[in-house]
Amino acid sequence: MEKLTDKATFAGGCFWGIEAKFRQINGVISTSVGYTGGTTLNPTYKEVCTDTTSHAEAVEVTFDPKVITYSSLLDVFWKIHDPTQKNQQGPDIGSQYRSIIFYHSESQKLEAQVSMKKAQSLISKKIATEIVKASKFYLAEEYHQRYLEKRGNNSCHL
Repeated sequence: MEKLTDKATFAGGCFWGIEAKFRQINGVISTSVGYTGGTTLNPTYKEVCTDTTSHAEAVEVTFDPKVITYSSLLDVFWKIHDPTQKNQQGPDIGSQYRSIIFYHSESQKLEAQVSMKKAQSLISKKIATEIVKASKFYLAEEYHQRYLEKRGNNSCHL
């Protein structure tokens, strides 16, 4: 049976800005911001900000694969952050801001690897993005969901 929706998870700095960009894409059904890739159970924003939980601020994207492909979402991911920065994006510094593609299947893993090779061929600096198997995604506090949209902003750094 064909999947009606699929899931993709990305981390690339402040999750507010990443979420806002993915929400604008035709075929994206919903987004949620949260924490993943770490060791602390049920982390809070305050805990993640201490840079001791191993979690990254991430965005979980639910999409319609008949409208937008995973490969196209990867193309967007490379454009909306600097994948060459390790453990930071702009003024946001810490491992919670690292660049990661969390894959949910072997096919996503392979597509992510191919996409990263393509992205690397277009830039001279080494890409720092990790490609990691998706793990438990902890939903961030409600006030973080659609944060910029609620405030009429589209950028994390105003």
